[in-house]
Amino acid sequence: MPLLHDANQNHLLAALNAEDYARLLPDLESTPMPLGAVVFEAGAPMDYVYFPTSCIISLLYVMENGDSAEIAIIGNDGLVGVSVFMGGDSMSSRAVVQNAGECYRIKAALLKQEFDLGGSLQHLALRFTQTLIAQMVQTGACNRHHTLEQQLCRWLLLSLDRLNGNELVMSQKLISNMLGVHRPGVMEATAKLQRDGLIRYDNGSITVLNRAKLEHQVCECYGVVKHEIQRLFAYHPPCTQ
Repeated sequence: MPLLHDANQNHLLAALNAEDYARLLPDLESTPMPLGAVVFEAGAPMDYVYFPTSCIISLLYVMENGDSAEIAIIGNDGLVGVSVFMGGDSMSSRAVVQNAGECYRIKAALLKQEFDLGGSLQHLALRFTQTLIAQMVQTGACNRHHTLEQQLCRWLLLSLDRLNGNELVMSQKLISNMLGVHRPGVMEATAKLQRDGLIRYDNGSITVLNRAKLEHQVCECYGVVKHEIQRLFAYHPPCTQ
């Protein structure tokens, strides 16, 4: 079992107290997360809970006709699989790797046992679930009331907040699937941001060139979600064990 030498990259794991962290450590395993990999399907039993460190995982709601739309993204701010400790054995959404990287996983049954102990993991997991719900609600409002360009800005900034650096590897087709819009609309919005000098898009790679301007152009939804994440760790700032 590899040592969890970079647990501090996942803020929720890093915020655990030393005793709870030590109890989880032997059961955490590192696993690569390739771009586009399906972590779990909607309604399928969940065998593991995932703690992203350098990857981003999207939660997608899939319609009967196969169309999908992103309802939330999870990165180093939390965990994937909240239903395990919220009374269910499966999620109502599909989880797909949006940005390749690494994560740590633990068997769902073991995570549930730790949660039931009522320690720091339970406290942080419930607080994270609250932020996840807030993100889902805000995403729904954003998709209804704001322009595609604003939605793209929100999506880019939320993604960058969960990564190190200013570059995302993401095709326009995948972006359109995430946002639940047609590809031509994404192409137009991406081209406009590039003309304005905010981003550079090249062969599936998006580089943010001017984050300050991107934050100025984004809708209010980004700030609401970011504030919820900041509140999560207001009393439990991430720290290396």
